[in-house]
Amino acid sequence: MRSREDFIFTIGYDGPAAVIDGHAKRLFSKLSTKELAEKGLFRAAYSSAIWSKDPAEIEIVAESYSKATGMTVTPDSLQRLFGVQMVEANRSIVL
Repeated sequence: MRSREDFIFTIGYDGPAAVIDGHAKRLFSKLSTKELAEKGLFRAAYSSAIWSKDPAEIEIVAESYSKATGMTVTPDSLQRLFGVQMVEANRSIVL
């Protein structure tokens, strides 16, 4: 299993390897889900909420996104919006 930081900054996959945004990981890896959302890093915030498995965190992301964009999104629609789901990756590639 990868770390929380690797999961929330995964930008794609190359076969069985997760591709990680190393720069964003260095800058923002210590932030909470709420702090990521407040900074406008909604995909990372949603990934963090998925990692935590806490429905309240997913709700925080939905509310923050709705407020920032003026669109109404539900927690259920965030998966389609950001395309994030738990995927087992054997290794990580940091860019």
